[in-house]
Parts: sequence; C-alpha cells; structure tokens
Amino acid sequence: MIAQGKGLTDIGAKVSTVMEAVERAVAGEPFVDLVRSTSFGLQAMGHKIDTLSCLIAMHKPDLGPDEETEWVAGINILTGETIHIPFEAVLLDRTRDARYWMSSDGLASGNNIEEAVFHGVLERIERDAHVLWQVGAERDRYAGCVDPRGFQNDALTGLIDKIEKSGLALRLFDITSDIAIPCFTAILGPGGSVPGQRDRHGGSDIRLVEVTGGTGAHPSPVRAAIRAVTEAAQSRLTYISGARDDISPATFSRSLPPLMRRAFDAVPVSPAAGPVHHRTPGHRDLAHLLQHVLEALRDKGIGSVIAVRLSDDTLPFGVVKVVIPELENPEGPRARQFGTRALARAIGF
Repeated sequence: MIAQGKGLTDIGAKVSTVMEAVERAVAGEPFVDLVRSTSFGLQAMGHKIDTLSCLIAMHKPDLGPDEETEWVAGINILTGETIHIPFEAVLLDRTRDARYWMSSDGLASGNNIEEAVFHGVLERIERDAHVLWQVGAERDRYAGCVDPRGFQNDALTGLIDKIEKSGLALRLFDITSDIAIPCFTAILGPGGSVPGQRDRHGGSDIRLVEVTGGTGAHPSPVRAAIRAVTEAAQSRLTYISGARDDISPATFSRSLPPLMRRAFDAVPVSPAAGPVHHRTPGHRDLAHLLQHVLEALRDKGIGSVIAVRLSDDTLPFGVVKVVIPELENPEGPRARQFGTRALARAIGF
C-alpha cells in the first residue's frame, strides 16, 4: 500500500500521508461488530437498514430481501438513529469478489472521531459537486474560473507564486453545488497550456499526465481552494514519481482531451465576482463547523448521512466511513454510475 499526503508545509504533508495510511489500513481490517442476516430479518427485529443499491458493483445483482450478508451498524448523524448497511460497502479489501463497489470515497481519519466525520462528510460533498460539474452543460463548465490571488490570502498566494515560478499554469474553478458548501477544483499543467504560450512551449503536444487536477471543499472558501491546489500538485508528483501502481502504461501516452485543454482558455475573475459569493461561517470550532455542514445538507433535503466507526477505542486516532446515498459518487466500476442529482443536472433541471 502506498499513501500520499499534501500540505502547506513538509510537516503538514507528512501528517497527511500518515493519516491516509492509517485510514486505509484500518478500512482493510476494520474494528466493527458484524451481524449476518437478511434485510427482512433485520427489519423484523426493528432495525433500520439501507441496502445501498447505489453502491452495487458492476455486473453484480442487487441484494435481495431474503439474501444473507454481513451488516454493520452506523449512525445517521442527521437524526441520531442507528442504521445497518452492508459491510462490504464500508470495507476496503479489493482482494474480495464483493457485491459492492469498494472505494476510499468518504473514508476519513482524524485526531478523533468527530474530526474524521467532518472530513468524510466534506469529501462526499466535494465528490458530489465534482460529478455535477462534469455532467453539466459544456458551455457552463469553465464559467466559474476565479483568480486565486483574489482571496488575498498569504498561504494561497504563496502556493500560486511557487507554481508560476516552476513554469506551470493553474486554473481554479468554483464548482460549489446547490448544497452551498464552498468547493473548488484546480487544474494544473505546463506553461504551454495557456493561450499565447502554446506555440512557444509546444502546447499542442501536451499529454494527459501533464495536466492534473485536485478538488477541495470546506466551509472556508480559502481552505477549500488551498485543498484543491495542493491536491493538484500532489497528483502531478504522483505521475512524475510513478508511485501509484494502479496507473496503466497507456495512461502516460494519451493526449490531453480538447475539453480539458479548453480549461486553460478560461479567464479568471475575482472570487467575489464569481458565480457563487461565499461567506465563511463566523464560528470556527470543529463542532460548529460540522453542524454548519450538516444543516446545509438538511436544507437541500438530504435525509441520510451515515457514519460507520471503523477504528477501535484504543487507537490514538479515529477512522470512519461516511456514506451519503443521495449524493453522487465519483467515477468507479458501479452498476449505477449516476444518481438522480447528476441525471437532473445532465438534462438541464
């Protein structure tokens, strides 16, 4: 297993790497109590269940009401109710021929469980926003280009200075969804990606691996933007180092698709003039920030935010899997690639 991290400092990046490593290790062998039963059987005993049909793996059948499987208990943190979901939907062990799509989406760690839940919920909101951005009308995709210097934040400006000094080009897009938690995606590429420099730098020969992306969500717009930019940089270094063993050789020879190339044609505007004007919540402690995010989900009719604790009490950190069935999931080998939110966006509703 290879883990990678990002941050504004070396220490921050190292901590990020360690936390990613521990969350994946725990998710492979979680400390959970399992119940083997059918959905009918659990409901007959008065338990709430969700079979999570949205996470069924490609070429696998839905779980039947009288089929036995292993279940794990989670908490719907919007209501406080206990709910049972299939264990394979929270496990991260791709050696199994599982009925459910296994991914790190919504998998998060923290110094404690509350911090892990916060990060997991934000990741699900981020992934949902990114899918909606991708399936929207092509003419609107790059309309939300913002100038990261417009935030007038020293840390973010320092990142942009380093990127430009390295001869790279960055475009930052506001992709905040109707949930209204600030979300940005960053696209990083060679200087030749920018109009006016393509001929001089050989921009016509840019490969897909030379352009990387990152996405971030947070109640603070600046922190969301920093997360997006640092993840784009992390992704670039991942390709350069060849550290990921799940990237096929063919990936390194693919040309940059025209639609992605057009991202660098977008003209950045001040964040305040963008499609969504964000305000950072006045409260900054973790408990209030988490409640702020949960209220944003409630306001949009989201009824289920399931958190399953995967780590043991004896460990000095917390690991959770957060599942929000009504939000869109990132690309993956699932039987159902899109949910109702993406389908509505794709047809213009």
